[in-house]
Formats: sequence, structure tokens, C-alpha cells
Amino acid sequence: MSKPRILVTRRWPATVEAVLAERFDVTFNPDDIPLGENELRLALSTYDAVLPTVSDRLPAAVFDGLPVVTKILGNFGVGYNHIDIAAAKERGIAVTNTPGVLTDCTADIAMLLLLSVARRGGEGERQLRAGEWKGWCPTHMVGTKVTGKTVGIIGFGRIGKAFAQRCHYGFGMDVVFFNRSPIDPAEAARYGARQLPTMEAVLAVADFVSLHCPGGAENRHLMNAARLAAMKPGAFLINTARGDVVDEAALIAALKAGTIRGAGLDVYEAEPDVPETLRRMENVMVLPHLGSATEETRTAMGMKVVDNVTAFFEGRDVPDRVV
Repeated sequence: MSKPRILVTRRWPATVEAVLAERFDVTFNPDDIPLGENELRLALSTYDAVLPTVSDRLPAAVFDGLPVVTKILGNFGVGYNHIDIAAAKERGIAVTNTPGVLTDCTADIAMLLLLSVARRGGEGERQLRAGEWKGWCPTHMVGTKVTGKTVGIIGFGRIGKAFAQRCHYGFGMDVVFFNRSPIDPAEAARYGARQLPTMEAVLAVADFVSLHCPGGAENRHLMNAARLAAMKPGAFLINTARGDVVDEAALIAALKAGTIRGAGLDVYEAEPDVPETLRRMENVMVLPHLGSATEETRTAMGMKVVDNVTAFFEGRDVPDRVV
């Protein structure tokens, strides 16, 4: 019996690629260049499975034009707002993701961003590397204390909880959060956190606001001009969720006006394009989508996809099926 034909759209950790090559008739992307819409449309008409990443855009239009033979999209990542789920479902295509395995590393990056913007870490490094540091003085690059401050978390799933744990038990922070569904107070207390009834209630009291909610149409521009204005004066915004959760134009305006003090960003609306204004702002810490970028996590993510796709073609229950 012939092996399922599979396309891997980007380069993955070598150990995962080796397992894929052993189990399937697999095609890799040796140049590691993101595929365009026409290439993805052709892939859906050629391969039994396509394994995309966040860099691959699969809107409804990609599923039109050619007969679709793909039976499963094994997404490399927990977020899947880059895939039109309704279009995939309409054509009988299963979609899976990789929850759980990137929780700790993404929470770590959120903590890195929070500390960096509070203590002006990126700004200080740039000054030193440019040879502009004149030596220690009492007023040089004074930042904001983290310990004992209030952090507000938007979205209290796995990553939100892991971030809360770091903030409360690592830095003695008061943790409040907004989540669309109620969280058992005893569960929240495990992470030193308490739920507030609205986003606005969180924004009003938080010295740092960290986003840990899904992207996509439902949450597009969740942080808009009005909500940025509702943040506590002098507060910081942290985003390791998805770029489209923040209205970047509104964020730039709020930073310019001093409505908020700064931002730490790992994700962007039109990745890999980041507005030059954001890149030039000293009170903004920018990272190139490093949330899950550790050897251990990226390998675990890849193996999650392998397990999902293997289960699918063996006719077993798929562990991480989205549709």
C-alpha cells in the first residue's frame, strides 16, 4: 500500500523531518521560502496532507479553482487563524493544531518582553552597542519596577495561566484577568490570579496588560483605540498572541500620544512586515515571533503534527483535531 503524499511547507527540526520521511511520501521545502497562494492551491490539489505554519495564508480562495485532494491540514502551531476553517470543513478537510507543548516557552517570552520594556533592556543594549554609554549616573535610563505591580491578562488559557504563575510567584505581582468564560476561583487562585468581569475592568487597574487570546475575526483589533485609551496611564502592552489582536495604527497613535508608556511585541498584523514607526520607537521592544522558538518546543510541535497525521491516516481518533 502506497504511503500518503505529504507536503511540509517550511523547514522543520531535522529530527521531525526524519520521522516524516520514514512514515510518509514527503516533499520538503529546501529553500524554506513561504509558499504563495497559487502554490498552496496547487498543493491542495496534489497532496493527501499539507502541513502549514503561521507563515502560510490559506483563505477561502485557496480552496477554490482546482479539485482538492488534501484530506488533512496538520498545522504546525497552536493558532490557526491563518486557515479559513469554514472553507476547509466545507471540503471535508480535517484541521489539527499543536496545543500544550508551547505553553511554557511562550509564557517565558511574554515575561522577557514585560521585563525588557519595564527596565528598558532593549534601549540600553542599543545604546551600549552603539558606543554611546557615558557611564553610570543616578538618572540614567530609569525604568519601572516590576515586583509588586499589577498585571492584567486577557485570555486565561494554558499560556495565560503559565504567564500568571510566573508573574505572581516569580515577581510578587497582583494578577487580574479577563476570560470570556468563567474560571473556577479555586483554579484561578492556583496561579495567584482573580477574574474580573470585563476587559475594561482589567485595563483600568493593570500596570502591564498581556494578551493571550486567539487571533482571527472574532478578536481582530480587540485592542483598539478605545481599549488602549482605557488602559491605566503609564501602563505597558505585551502581545505574544497574534498580531491581528492589536490595531497597530491605534497602538502607534497611543504610543506617540503617551496614552500608554510602552509595548513589548512578538507578533504583528502583517508578518514579517513591521511598521517602521514601531521599529524606531525606543519604548517598544520588538522580537521576531520567537514565542515557541526553542529546540525542545519546536521539536515537540513537529511531533504533535506527526502524531495527528499518523492517527488520521491509520483511521484512529486524531488527538488535536480542530475540525
